[in-house]
Amino acid sequence: MTPTAHRTHDSRHIVVVGGTSGIGLATAKLARMRWGATVTVGGSNAAHVEQARQMLGQQGAAHQIDATDERSVEAFFARCASLDHLVISLAGGAALGPFRSLPAAAVQQTLNVKLFGYLHVLRHAIPHIETQGSITLVTGMAARRPAAGIASLAIANGAIEALVGVLALELKPVRVNAVSPGVIRTPAWDRLPTQAREAMFESTASKTPVGRVGEADEVAAAILSLMTNDFLTGVVLPCDGGMSVA
Repeated sequence: MTPTAHRTHDSRHIVVVGGTSGIGLATAKLARMRWGATVTVGGSNAAHVEQARQMLGQQGAAHQIDATDERSVEAFFARCASLDHLVISLAGGAALGPFRSLPAAAVQQTLNVKLFGYLHVLRHAIPHIETQGSITLVTGMAARRPAAGIASLAIANGAIEALVGVLALELKPVRVNAVSPGVIRTPAWDRLPTQAREAMFESTASKTPVGRVGEADEVAAAILSLMTNDFLTGVVLPCDGGMSVA
C-alpha cells in the first residue's frame, strides 16, 4: 500500500468489481456524476462490460473479470495499478430452497461467487489500495434477517459481514465497511417471470417501513457516504428501508 495525501474527489480512482450492472454500476455512475472520479469497473458478462464501457465514457474503464478465478482477478488488478476506493458487489445465481434439500454442490456454487469471489478480490486488491483509501463490501440482509429458503445467502453474507471488523483492524488506516441492502429493484431479479417478480416486490413493500422496495441508486448513495466519511470503519450499514427493524 502506497502512502498518499488526501485527494480531491475528481482525482480519485474508484474500482467496482461487480460494477457492470445493478448496484455496482449505479455506484460507478454516481461517483462519476458527483465527483468526476476516474472509475474502473469489472464484470463477468462481456455484453454488460461493453455497455458499462460506453456508459462511463472517457474517465471510465470496464474489463471482464471472473472473481472465482484468481488468475483473472490478479490480471484485472494489474491493469488497475493504484486505487483509492474499492467496492465489491458480486452476485450470482443463489441456491434457494429448504436447507435439507439443498444439494451441497449448489451451496458451493453460491459460495464460490458470494464468498470466495470476495476473498479472491480482496487478496489481490489490497496491495494496490492507497493508505487513505477504503473498501466497501456489498452484502445483504440475509445475514441478519432470517427467512426460510435462503440458507446459502445467509452463510455467504454472514461470513462477509463477520470479516468487516477483522479487516478494519488488520488494514488500518485503510477503512473497511459494508452496505447491507434489502430487496432492491435491479436486473438480478430479471430471472423471475415479470408477474412473479412484481408480486414479490409488492409483498416486500407491504412489510417494509418505507412502503416500497429500494432502488440501486439509493444503495449507491450509501456506499459513497461510507467512502467519504473518514471516521467510519468497521461498519455494516443497513440500506433496507427499515426491514432490519420491522
